[in-house]
Amino acid sequence: MTLALFLVDAVPVGGAFTLDGPEGRHAAAVRRLRVGEELLVSDGRGAVAHCVVAAAARDSLDLTVHRHWVEPPPAPRVVVAQALAKGDRGELAVELATEAGADAIVPWRAARCVAKWDDGPRGAKALDRWRATAREAAKQARRPWVPEVADPVDTRALVALAEVSALTLVLEAGRTTRLAEVALPAAGDVLLVVGPEGGITDAEIDALAQVGARVVRLGPTVLRTSTAAAVALGALGALTTRWR
Repeated sequence: MTLALFLVDAVPVGGAFTLDGPEGRHAAAVRRLRVGEELLVSDGRGAVAHCVVAAAARDSLDLTVHRHWVEPPPAPRVVVAQALAKGDRGELAVELATEAGADAIVPWRAARCVAKWDDGPRGAKALDRWRATAREAAKQARRPWVPEVADPVDTRALVALAEVSALTLVLEAGRTTRLAEVALPAAGDVLLVVGPEGGITDAEIDALAQVGARVVRLGPTVLRTSTAAAVALGALGALTTRWR
């Protein structure tokens, strides 16, 4: 079984290390790791340490670091612009995209979004949930890179992001061009735009197309907003060097 991964502020390069706080409590009390068992710790920014439990307390573990390394980020980098979704579908989209390898997630206030994030406490709470979901999903997937969840953007800001990306792919069912037919960059950012359940408006597609975005479909079926990014990330993993 792949070793469990725990997130820390800074990864030790060697010697002894104590895993405490919420992560230590989870490792000791929930996972019930004991002396001699192995685990990974990461800072979520690529640094990883392979550790062995030297001593176990009720809510912390004393670890011995056996190996330290830094995982390079995948190339090309994939940034998912995810339209806001109602209920828990937005968090599901973040969870699946993170597990599938998204390098960053940008919440998008698309025109047809049913969910509305205000700039006050409710919007901040929703954004915190997305960030917590990304963190936990990265741990579940044993990812040493935790995707950053940016502040929400409107379509104008999304277009500005598309302008500086190496390639922008807008997922839209019913289009004739398939994702597999598009030449993909070897480096830089691929911006993957996922619309809301009601679809992306013609005005939004036109604005993105004016800065070079390609509007593509994944396959013959229609995917929900919560699953589209994960499926596309799988395709990009196979079509580029991201999984090599």
